[in-house]
Amino acid sequence: MEFYRTLWRWHFYAGLFCIPFVLTLSVSGAIYLFKPQLDALANRPYQQLEVGGERSSANAQIAAALEAYPGSAFINYQLPQRDDEAVVISVLDQGQQRLVYVHPYSLDLLYSVYAEAQFVRQVRTFHGELLAGNVGSVLVELAGCWAIVLVLTGLYLWWPRNARGLAGVLYPRLGQGSRLFWRDLHAVTGIWLSTFTLFLLISGLPWTLVWGTAFKELRQWGEPPVQQDWTLSRAQEHHHGAEMTSVRIDLSEPLLATATSLYFAPPVLLSPDRNNPELWKVSSQSQNRPLRADAWLGVVSGEVVRVQSFAERPWLDRLIGIGVAAHEGQLFGWFNQLLGVLTAAGLVLLSVSGLVMWQKRRPQEGLGAPPPVPNSARGVAVLLLVLAAFLPLLAASLLFLWLLEQLLLKHIPSLSRWLGLTNC
Repeated sequence: MEFYRTLWRWHFYAGLFCIPFVLTLSVSGAIYLFKPQLDALANRPYQQLEVGGERSSANAQIAAALEAYPGSAFINYQLPQRDDEAVVISVLDQGQQRLVYVHPYSLDLLYSVYAEAQFVRQVRTFHGELLAGNVGSVLVELAGCWAIVLVLTGLYLWWPRNARGLAGVLYPRLGQGSRLFWRDLHAVTGIWLSTFTLFLLISGLPWTLVWGTAFKELRQWGEPPVQQDWTLSRAQEHHHGAEMTSVRIDLSEPLLATATSLYFAPPVLLSPDRNNPELWKVSSQSQNRPLRADAWLGVVSGEVVRVQSFAERPWLDRLIGIGVAAHEGQLFGWFNQLLGVLTAAGLVLLSVSGLVMWQKRRPQEGLGAPPPVPNSARGVAVLLLVLAAFLPLLAASLLFLWLLEQLLLKHIPSLSRWLGLTNC
């Protein structure tokens, strides 16, 4: 019973910290699940164009994009899927990636936008960094670490003890008072979502700043450097885009024809290979990562020099790629999106029900934390230390909380009582 009450305290504190992040990340994540549909909606005005006459060459289209922004540098050329849609050319303009939509026949500039200014990209940036750069990224990662603690402690609290039937375990009890209803709604929603939530939290770790950077360094030990196809931060993504710029542009018609004949999953990007000036790289950037592939073609002849499919990548990259695709709702079509939306909605419900429960039991004075239990923290400490060994930010936050309590809160009894750290 003492262990149960101690876990309840940790669950309470973790919940108070995580709820604002869970709400914002659930909503932004649910929006980003529909990136393909949102991209198609944004690009609709630049499809089914009026075409006629002779189609301009890829080199002419690239030149038109560069001329529209003097001083810009070429990054990549997105392979059109149809003859009557605009060609999208990425250029580095004033240190930022700009997408330039060029009419494939008349070479008219139809539209241009900085990549980071796109609505979907802003949603993704908010989801990963709260529009606050590295500070926001660390906060999101910290919230994710504590959300794992929240789920695991919640599972222990939910575990049926002397239950009679499935009411209150797998579905909420009705007609027995609002307090019991909200408790059951919170617990039952949590158990149904626990597996999906843990998957989303764990599969999101490679994107994080601290955990993701450490993971990237560890995986390079004892093997040649491997180019990851997921990003760690917006700053690193900008740096990578700058590295890919080129002043040597010769996208020949044979090369373009070969790239088209590969039938890679769209969107397909063509760019000069930065390691070999005699090659162009053709890269599928499909959100369904297992469909991705890369090919290297000769500059003049367009002959295929090498092809690398998803199955040929290191097993760890394949595992993470599958997790990323499922996380983004693109691994198995609309049903993946549906699962993502239901999970996001359930997390919002969990947050709201948790807040309602807190308000119903919160005293007029104080935070309303469950009372501390003397000499009962050993088991919880073991659990937290095990998690902290795999989650650096969790370990850092635990150290910070301990120092905060020892150096400050113990010397301010009123604040300590309000936070529920002491009984008196």
